Amino acid sequence: MSNYAAIKQFMQHNYRHFNAKTVVEAADAYIEQLRQGHKMMITLAGAMSTAELGISLAEMIRQNKVHAICCTGANLEEDVFNLVAHNSYERIPNWRALTAQEEMDLADRGLNRVTDTCIPEEEALRRIEHVICRHWQEADQNKQSYFPYEFMYKMLLSGELEPFYQIDKADSWLLAAAEKNLPIFTPGWEDSTLGNIFVANHIKGNISNLDTVKSGLHQMKKLISWYKENTQTSRIGFFQIGGGIAGDFPICVVPLVTQDLQEDVGLWSYFCQISDSTTSYGSYSGAVPNEKISWGKLDIDSPKFIIESDATIVAPLMFAYLLAS
Repeated sequence: MSNYAAIKQFMQHNYRHFNAKTVVEAADAYIEQLRQGHKMMITLAGAMSTAELGISLAEMIRQNKVHAICCTGANLEEDVFNLVAHNSYERIPNWRALTAQEEMDLADRGLNRVTDTCIPEEEALRRIEHVICRHWQEADQNKQSYFPYEFMYKMLLSGELEPFYQIDKADSWLLAAAEKNLPIFTPGWEDSTLGNIFVANHIKGNISNLDTVKSGLHQMKKLISWYKENTQTSRIGFFQIGGGIAGDFPICVVPLVTQDLQEDVGLWSYFCQISDSTTSYGSYSGAVPNEKISWGKLDIDSPKFIIESDATIVAPLMFAYLLAS
């Protein structure tokens, strides 16, 4: 029996009630979506890349169980940071109890903390900065414009970073996505580290055109085209990790098409959210799935699940379950 099959069997036997049962039901419904020939978008909020979700997500991508991704700019870049600088990362065991002075000590050492993990600025950020800037400048000089993920794909597929890899490249979800040429939407990319660096280079005169990297408005236009094209022959499910802009941006493509463009398009065929946000009718992240019906995002009979738990625990378990199928 494979490791994946053993995990699936364990979950089927033990996860019988409450949140645990929802995990199994959501995974089974995901499998059914794929069995029917539907596609799946996964959205990544939080610090999933620094949590090394790529260990399980990369294989999901390779096995064609993911067809598009929407993520924050931080998740886009932090998978690559981990790929090239993993050995210089530091884990902080007492991360809940750090004093302000201890935080400053980390900053003085060039360490940027993400929960229990410190990203080394010099080995990660600066190593990537020098490489990606060349791709930005080349596109700028040639009056070309690309999405953030397309620049990352160019950088990864060129092989120029491979001498610096410090983890098994099979554990990089972004590299797996690049090899599949999956579309990745990154709304709000400008608030990421690389987004900040891009703007700084524009202000310093190293890059003349801000549109060298396409903005969120360009990405929404691409998302509309992608969604319409892919729902001509199938339907698309929505698997959301966390909340925020990574989820809110793509899910509203359906009401945009039906209400603003006044064109017919299928609703999302499946919805599952893993979130530790408190259930609330006043926020997107904490809203129950049924609230999305009135917004024209989900149908009455769309399978809908909300798993109230830590995504770093639940998502790898669900992915293992799915990979066993």
